[in-house]
Amino acid sequence: MKILGIETSCDETSAAILENGIVRSSVISSHLVHKEYGGVVPELASRAHQKLIVPVVREALGTAGASAADLSAIAVTCGPGLMGALLVGLNFAKGLALGLQLPLLGVNHLEGHIYSNFLSQPAPEFPFLCLVVSGGHTELVLIEKPLTHTLLGETLDDAAGEAYDKVAKMLGLGFPGGPVIDRLAKTGDPSFVRFPRSMLQDGSLNFSFSGVKTAVMYWLRDAGLYGGPSQEKPDEKTVRDLCASFQAAVVDVLVGKTFAAADRYHVRDIAVAGGVSANSELRSRCMTTAERKGKRIYIPRPEYCTDNAAMIAMAGSFYLRQGQASSLGLTATPGLSYR
Repeated sequence: MKILGIETSCDETSAAILENGIVRSSVISSHLVHKEYGGVVPELASRAHQKLIVPVVREALGTAGASAADLSAIAVTCGPGLMGALLVGLNFAKGLALGLQLPLLGVNHLEGHIYSNFLSQPAPEFPFLCLVVSGGHTELVLIEKPLTHTLLGETLDDAAGEAYDKVAKMLGLGFPGGPVIDRLAKTGDPSFVRFPRSMLQDGSLNFSFSGVKTAVMYWLRDAGLYGGPSQEKPDEKTVRDLCASFQAAVVDVLVGKTFAAADRYHVRDIAVAGGVSANSELRSRCMTTAERKGKRIYIPRPEYCTDNAAMIAMAGSFYLRQGQASSLGLTATPGLSYR
């Protein structure tokens, strides 16, 4: 069974071939133009997807040694994401599915992240808990059985990855900010500033990262390093220390709430997914905490943490096994929620 996965929810055009649960090819083309603007520009993203979708799919098929005639189904992201970007991938997939008379599998992008943990072995056993943490989402989800999900908590304001990008912009580190902050934090002092850890009310599994982002801004402003005509740039050591301090605050909250949820719902297996799951400090803290608490932790390989089509194909394989094919009337849904 060969499934073509297509992902165009944001600023990566990606296609992959999954054969019987094994990734045969995974092609990701990132749109570097967004770096000039310090964030993703929706119109530019959709135009780039239009330009790249055909060559990216062709490369995925070629790398896998497959042709369109070999395919068993086509899985494509139908939401959440940017409307224009979603429409490019979805309409391409519809045309291909119609022309080849193949099942069309409309996949929730967030479910794709969850099932990225099945792209390698060992994989989590049901039921398991998943922390989905990215630039647009920070959520705790209980996966009771395949394609049966309960949202336990979500961010009330900024997602963790969004906070990383905004702090990086304050520090003049460019976009995307997450990888740069993670790299600089390795040689910084996490105790340099005690930024707030927003745990919200007792027992809450929701998240809030606007406070720690604002605390960084106030610290820089009070130090004369942000805002105003006489703004100076922080020295290299200060930048490293601020990155480490900010990252420590974010990771403390992510890890603390994730393991609290695992204890509350009596699950042994915990998965982490989404772009921020590539963060080295988050990965390390999750692993050491899991070992101490007798839990099992699962985190995708770094190349499957960010948006990719292999995870969409994997989620699609679960849909296909349960006979949940989509109609050609499927529409893109920017605010799509879990089933």
